[in-house]
Amino acid sequence: MSLFETMASMESVDIGLWVTGIMLFFVVIGVRVAFAAALAGFIGLLWIFSAKLGFEKGFLVAVKMAGTIPHSKVSTLALSLIPTFILIGFLAYHAGLTRALFEAAKRWLGWLPGGMGVATVFSTAGFAAVSGASVATSAVFARIAIPEMLKLGYDKRFAAGVVAAGGTLASLIPPSAILVIYAIIVEQDVGVLLMAGFLPGAVSALIYGALVIFLASTRKDFGPPVTGFSWKQRFESLPAALPIFLVVAIIMICIYGGVGTPTEAGSLGAFIILCLAVYKGMRWKELRGSLMETAKLTVMIFTIIWGVLLYVRFLGFADLPGVFSQWITSLDQSPMLILIMILLAYVVLGMFMDAIGMLLLTLPVVYPAVIALNGGEAVLAADSAFGVSGVGCAIWFGIIVVKMAEICLITPPIGLNCFVVAGVRPECSVQDVFRGVTPFFIADVITIVVLITFPGIILWVPQLMGMA
Repeated sequence: MSLFETMASMESVDIGLWVTGIMLFFVVIGVRVAFAAALAGFIGLLWIFSAKLGFEKGFLVAVKMAGTIPHSKVSTLALSLIPTFILIGFLAYHAGLTRALFEAAKRWLGWLPGGMGVATVFSTAGFAAVSGASVATSAVFARIAIPEMLKLGYDKRFAAGVVAAGGTLASLIPPSAILVIYAIIVEQDVGVLLMAGFLPGAVSALIYGALVIFLASTRKDFGPPVTGFSWKQRFESLPAALPIFLVVAIIMICIYGGVGTPTEAGSLGAFIILCLAVYKGMRWKELRGSLMETAKLTVMIFTIIWGVLLYVRFLGFADLPGVFSQWITSLDQSPMLILIMILLAYVVLGMFMDAIGMLLLTLPVVYPAVIALNGGEAVLAADSAFGVSGVGCAIWFGIIVVKMAEICLITPPIGLNCFVVAGVRPECSVQDVFRGVTPFFIADVITIVVLITFPGIILWVPQLMGMA
């Protein structure tokens, strides 16, 4: 039997495994996830359809799918959220809102042990509430917070680490680009998932802040608190930061109150911040820079989506998600243990892939398995393995897996936030940043345990919306 005949006679699942191995090989040798997934997906579609229809017809089908799949999926209305949320962040920076937010946090929280670190955590959380991009959040506060901490004598590794870790909060706190992508992949309501991320994001920020206070309280010369601000000075710092809270309120009212769609909320927020930036004297050069940075980051995200969606369509034809789901549910282990093993696998994958690519590649296979472990889409909370309903499980698992994606943003050797901080602050090497974020891994583990143990933290707002 010739090689072509052998390949043509293989089962679809076997083809799926071989092509997945090819894709992982591409990633390991350094090919970008978008291109590795697109190439592997095209090879897989060509292989499957050539086996059924012959090479010529199979090639035509694969080429047509490669051309239509990206357009049909990326043209969905929900994805228009991503550029508007990213634009809000860049415009807020040029309007001076980020510096005003940091100044307010410094005056109100600086008196705590490690006060500048605590102020950085909560100001990044506030900025995350108007920007859905973790990388942009880290870049902005690397310019603002790190010089302030270094002047006060903070260790440069910790100063860089707290900024890199604080930037990850943008993955959970709405508006979050990663949550939008998750919602599209698993076909859940974008607005509900965005609202579900609010409380877990706040909990994560509180745990980060508590970690900073603990470190400052147990280590000598960790970093002096900032004192001397009167109550008058503290209240005077609030008006300049109020526009950020106004945008957050608009987004939440639009989504939670049903006043508008998430896309309309993002567009309105961007318009308000643009008007404020122009009022504060933003020039054409700065506006053009904001638009270009937004375009670059959006194109990067959309390119990953285009490439991975081609591979995901191939997975459907190969039936790998169904086979993996059946295998997972057949294991003689507790569902919670299997879930923990899946989450540990995300930690390993995060060492080699960016967050968005990792979710796009894994969720088509992992998500059906987790739903099956819980008891199915229609199961009631009382009868489920994880104590959440079928729809609630999709939301609950989404927040947890996005939190795991946050970890990969600060995980060596690919941790993107760490490279961004090191690029913005030459005095902090990449090694310094990675060392500085190490304590925050402990905080992330605590956050994951809390969210798994108390799913109500995630589901409370969706339940108020009647969606979980």
